[in-house]
Amino acid sequence: MILVENLTVKYNPSEEGCALRDISFSLRNGERVALIGANGAGKSTLLLSLVGVLAASAGSIALDQIEMNKSNLAHLREKIGMVFQNPDHQLFMPTVYEDIAFGPRNFGCSEEEIAFRMDSVLESLGIQHLKDRLLPRLSGGEKRLVALAGVLVMNPQLLLLDEPSSMLDPRARRRLITILDSLPQSLLLATHDLDMALDLCGRVILLKEGMIYANGPAAQILSNARLLDKCGLEPPLSMASLNL
Repeated sequence: MILVENLTVKYNPSEEGCALRDISFSLRNGERVALIGANGAGKSTLLLSLVGVLAASAGSIALDQIEMNKSNLAHLREKIGMVFQNPDHQLFMPTVYEDIAFGPRNFGCSEEEIAFRMDSVLESLGIQHLKDRLLPRLSGGEKRLVALAGVLVMNPQLLLLDEPSSMLDPRARRRLITILDSLPQSLLLATHDLDMALDLCGRVILLKEGMIYANGPAAQILSNARLLDKCGLEPPLSMASLNL
């Protein structure tokens, strides 16, 4: 579905250092992959590159065998949805309905189609009761689900999520995991929550200093305490006893 080859990204083309260096991986249809690494490893930068917010200095990104470039970026973005770490950076309309409707309305959908999509997504996420609520009055967990709804209403093939469990209490976190586990989309999940990664994803890509340090089965990588320690991480709590 998505193929990344030798991707290099620089925040400033005049600088020598790279935010990402020689990144290569693929993601199959329906696959769920966790993107892990310490702060500054390049997780968010990679997600932003995959939606064309940050341009590649070298290498390529292809979706369904179509290489991403300036001329087709808008079309390819219809197939990729990204949920930001802080939902307040994504939600900007006064009400839940208006915020979720913004995307399909901007792409020319009729009000009838918007209402149909809206009802379907809100029901799947269990947040029908929030439809007419004012966004500033929502809890952090509710805002995160509304931000996810605003992406799902566009029917993307691939979901990119940046630290989706941050700022959530244990019950809201478990609910989000259950919801994500039920979705049919391919998933690339950037997270420090390694237990969530283990619950949801069959594969893990481990980043260190802007490069891929390991790429393989989630259970194998997340149980390797020495490997994780080299990258500034610790095993999931559910696996901690295996490394005593």
